[in-house]
Amino acid sequence: MVEQWFRDNGDNTLRVNYPLSEDSIVFDLGGYKGEWTNKIYQKYKCNVSIFEPIPFLVDEINSKFSGIEKIKTYRFGLSNETKKMIIFLSDDGSSFNTNYDSDKIECDVVSISDFIKDNNIEKIDLIKINIEGDEYAVLNNLLDNKLINIFTDIQVQFHSFIDNSDQKRKLIQDRLSETHELTYNYDFVWENWKKR
Repeated sequence: MVEQWFRDNGDNTLRVNYPLSEDSIVFDLGGYKGEWTNKIYQKYKCNVSIFEPIPFLVDEINSKFSGIEKIKTYRFGLSNETKKMIIFLSDDGSSFNTNYDSDKIECDVVSISDFIKDNNIEKIDLIKINIEGDEYAVLNNLLDNKLINIFTDIQVQFHSFIDNSDQKRKLIQDRLSETHELTYNYDFVWENWKKR
């Protein structure tokens, strides 16, 4: 019930209502087909970096945003380390963390902390994280490397199919609460953390 309400309402309100401007920097982790980026860009004309490891989705995103210089697509995902991973394909549920009886491909992922440091990034206004279970690795990497403070807003979808997901989520929430405050929360649907 809550999930359906959020899909009907939150995707067009809470998930896109932020104090952004044309100068804002936004990261979209798990770009899929670019729908969320499209809403954010249409509303704010901000700078968006999309990270999507599935090649044919990257091609679709690039086609959708062709000619828009403020939207940059990377052909890799962001995770806790740089490596090649097998992703199991299942439409918008494709994941490194499941074992679907489906097609699978090898993809590249890059350490998010290394990416931030290598590109001298000092501030990101909003990060959207919808990466089918790898959000735990990404957020712990940012927390462990003391980089969580560069993010003003952190919009994340935690996934419950991960072992001990409740415990892992609670540990991350406890750590996030030291620097950020929870502005909305729909358990294992979407939640947002704003820098204090």
